[in-house]
Amino acid sequence: MIVIEKLQKSFFLHLQGGLNLSVLREIGLKVYTGECLALAGPSGSGKSTLLRLLYANYKAQGGRILVKHQGDWIDMIRAEPRKVLEIRKLTIGYVSQFLRVIPRVPALDVLTEPLRREGVPVHHARDQAEGILIRLNIPKRLWGISPTTFSGGEQQRINIARSFIRPYPIILLDEPTAALDATNRRVVIEMIQEAKFRGTAMVGVFHDEEVRNTVSDRTFDMAT
Repeated sequence: MIVIEKLQKSFFLHLQGGLNLSVLREIGLKVYTGECLALAGPSGSGKSTLLRLLYANYKAQGGRILVKHQGDWIDMIRAEPRKVLEIRKLTIGYVSQFLRVIPRVPALDVLTEPLRREGVPVHHARDQAEGILIRLNIPKRLWGISPTTFSGGEQQRINIARSFIRPYPIILLDEPTAALDATNRRVVIEMIQEAKFRGTAMVGVFHDEEVRNTVSDRTFDMAT
C-alpha cells in the first residue's frame, strides 16, 4: 500500500543563519495491506516528519512516496493539490497529535462530515458517529459541543474517531494513545487490530512500548 524510495527531507532554518538541517536521508520502506509498521528512533530522528510527508503536509527534497489509491500508484511528492485532497478524503486517515477542527462545530458533526461527503445519509452517519463516540467513552453531554473545548484526552479520542469512522485503506498514527488512560488505550488497541484485520495498512509512532509491541507487525528504525 506504501512504497518509499530514497526519501530525503531537510529544513532551512532562517532564524539559525540559514542552516540547512537534514532530517531524512535516503529512507526506503514498504508497508503492506493489513499490517502496522512502527517507526522507532530517538526524538529528532524524523518519525513525525515521515508521517507528515506521507500525508503531504511537508514536501520532500528527493525520492518518492508512492501510495496505492483506488488501484493506482500516486507519488505524494509530485501529486497535484486536488489529487492530494482526494487521497486524504478516500485513502489516508491521519491521527495527529493535535486537534485541527473548525471552531464551534460540534463533535458529532466533526465525525459525520467525512461520511456525508461520500453521500452517506444523515441518519446513518449520525448512527455511526454516535456509536464510535460511545465506544471511545466520550460523554453524551459533549456531543453537541465543539471539541476545541475538550480535555487533551478527549480531543485525542476525537482525532482517533475521525480516522476510524470510515474504512480508510491507510491510516497514519502519531502517538495515538499518548494522552489516554488505560481503559481508552485498550479500546484504541482493539480498533487498530480490527482495522488491520480488515486490511488497513498503518504506519505509527508509539512511545508507549506496550502499545507498540501489541499492535505493530514490524519496526523500522529511523536512526539507522
